Amino acid sequence: MSIPLLQYSPSTQNQRVEGYEVPNEDTPTIYRSTAATSDADIDAIIWAGYRQIFSEHLIIKSNRQLGLESQLRNRAINVRDFIRGLGKSEVYRTQVADTNSNYRLVDITLKRFLGRAAYNKAEEIAWSIVIGTKGLHGFIDALLDSDEYLENFGDDIVPFQRRRFGDRPFNLANPRYAGYWRDRLTLQYLGGRSFYNARTSGDLTTEDIRRAIPANFMAMAGNIITGERNYQRTIASVTSQIKNLEIPNTSREATTPQPTVKPTPVALPYRYLPGSRTT
Repeated sequence: MSIPLLQYSPSTQNQRVEGYEVPNEDTPTIYRSTAATSDADIDAIIWAGYRQIFSEHLIIKSNRQLGLESQLRNRAINVRDFIRGLGKSEVYRTQVADTNSNYRLVDITLKRFLGRAAYNKAEEIAWSIVIGTKGLHGFIDALLDSDEYLENFGDDIVPFQRRRFGDRPFNLANPRYAGYWRDRLTLQYLGGRSFYNARTSGDLTTEDIRRAIPANFMAMAGNIITGERNYQRTIASVTSQIKNLEIPNTSREATTPQPTVKPTPVALPYRYLPGSRTT
């Protein structure tokens, strides 16, 4: 039994607000298969699909999906199936999915397949649960079969970034080397270094002792690292405290006049000096 998609509240983004824009260099080009009348048009659609899903960083000859290209040229599949195949390809799994956490994978995939960023952390959590229960292929199917995708792109339009202003396109952002991936590479690098492996038996030489020093330091550092906070549990706890918090009434009514202190004349020191008294 699969877990249904959690409910989340959409936030206001450019693509959700109706408006009028004068066409300019930021206006996206719509690649539609129903308007293709030549092989050159199909080539442009295939290139646009690669650029949107794989990004320009991965458009190389070895990453081409020749089977999908052939089916699209022969009209055996539509553009939506072609995009689905790119998302389920080994290239997307190894170069995008495996190099990111589930939360960042959700944000990248929404940008490339739905043309928008994630609304908030709640949406990232909701789709991360889909990835954990259905896997990457189930996540791709859920996006391409969603009402949002069908309403904006249908079966014959290559996805694009909707209503882009100023910033660079989503699909040109490198999916690798975020904080998560850098930390993972660092741990792999440190784990593979020979001087991080210490001997624990036999006679120790000076070299063995020197190798053990970094290993002991890493073990000590690991013991003092504070545990991570559970995001959902923390938010739920704070929310419940705020909802049940009662602010005491500290106001009071002034029914009786407050006593006042009248000024009292004080003899200044110079009055006691000889010759200072007036007659």
